[in-house]
Amino acid sequence: MQNNVLILDFGSQYTQLIARRVRELNIYCEIYPYSKIPEDLSGFKAVILSGSPFSVRAEDAPHPDLSQIRGKLPILAVCYGAQYLAHFNGGRVEPSGTREYGRANLTVIKDAEELFADIKENSQVWMSHSDTIKELPENAVRLASTSDVLNAAYRIDGEQTYAIQFHPEVYHSTDGKQLLENFLVRIAGTKQSWTPGAFVDLTVSELKEKIGDDKVVLGLSGGVDSTVAAVLLNKAIGDRLYCIFVNNGLLRKNEFESVLDQYKHMGLNVKGVDASDRFLKALKGLSDPEEKRKAIGNTFIEVFDDEAHEITDVTYLAQGTIYPDVIESVSVNGPSVTIKSHHNVGGLPDFMKLKVVEPLRMLFKDEVRRVGAELEIDKELLGRHPFPGPGLAIRILGDITAEKVRILQEVDHIFIQGLRDWMLYDKVWQAGAILLPVQSVGVMGDERTYEQVVALRAVESTDGMTADWVNLPYEFLQKTSNTIINRVKGVNRVVYDISSKPPATIEWE
Repeated sequence: MQNNVLILDFGSQYTQLIARRVRELNIYCEIYPYSKIPEDLSGFKAVILSGSPFSVRAEDAPHPDLSQIRGKLPILAVCYGAQYLAHFNGGRVEPSGTREYGRANLTVIKDAEELFADIKENSQVWMSHSDTIKELPENAVRLASTSDVLNAAYRIDGEQTYAIQFHPEVYHSTDGKQLLENFLVRIAGTKQSWTPGAFVDLTVSELKEKIGDDKVVLGLSGGVDSTVAAVLLNKAIGDRLYCIFVNNGLLRKNEFESVLDQYKHMGLNVKGVDASDRFLKALKGLSDPEEKRKAIGNTFIEVFDDEAHEITDVTYLAQGTIYPDVIESVSVNGPSVTIKSHHNVGGLPDFMKLKVVEPLRMLFKDEVRRVGAELEIDKELLGRHPFPGPGLAIRILGDITAEKVRILQEVDHIFIQGLRDWMLYDKVWQAGAILLPVQSVGVMGDERTYEQVVALRAVESTDGMTADWVNLPYEFLQKTSNTIINRVKGVNRVVYDISSKPPATIEWE
């Protein structure tokens, strides 16, 4: 592709959101750490510099060499990026008198500037910085101001370099998408050709070339990601794809059987493997979330290795890894904090002689669903809520036992079925139950009880990077709570999680 956009990540919490907004414009983009700029820039039409938690005035501030980019490719520098270009090119950046955070309005916009085409004065923007640009470099032209920020936007004379001290990628910047389109389409001349159909055609072609006549084994989970990956691979290599669906003992109630039944009608070659005891044994005594994830990941690899040896001449292991998994699992030189490890990210151990193929590695969750629709996968399957790879192990806080799994499966089943019955399932992006490591006093009949507490979680989101809790009807929550307490032995209290992401994550572990 010759119309890619390069996003250099300086550690901002909004970097993934920049990528999401660019993709929404049907323009392909990739995120790279500022410390690892690609050597070959020939495939990129434009560059975006992200924000950062750092101050450009700090000794340890990110300071990349942009000599191969400046003046050669159009640049849009956001927040830290704008301050970086000013600070290291003769401008002056100082601490703000007060932290400039939240909504602001563009009180002045320079006329006839392409970056602000179709954007009017008083347009709302979102600020998030503690430093501010007091003086622009000599060859800079001010483009916009707010009541508190004189140099809210500027450009560099003689090159296609633009800088803004606000965040166009967040929802609160009402014309942010228009500004990004102005930069990428009007200024950089990037084509809006990133569509599900184009992705399918390109990916199938690449898979055919990469895999050749080799065989591929794929771990199916029943979720959207692995299913779309399977159908893409099936389209590319047909019966040389061998799908394995593993019951790790941590699935939802009856999920092993129901998922296998779903796949019967999709033309996929699927084998079900019940490894429940193996996983529970590996998890015995483990309470730390990362230790549990690693134990599950290692056991998955062992199971796949065993199964792969049952198929002669397998060369590849396919995985449904998606872009947020990749980004969240990589901490590069400090700016991006590792939130959690993912069992399907990071390659394979040396003893496993399989190469990895990840056809969805560069897609966000909503893009995966659109690709699935392009492949004519059943809507009900595509509409399934995300479910974590480690399954209920990370929804049982503390150590894992078969009894705890039973309790949570029953609670989860009542919650999810209730959402379906009340026509709420499709209004929720992800939902599940969490078994808490506490017990509480209760009264059932004339007896005092001391039993488990469960939390219910339901969020709305686009791709899981940010999420808000769903305001479910009180009547639904009341009925669900009563049903759980009455039907699930061992539970006497139900709570509802009303935390958003950030600061909380969707899962509790």
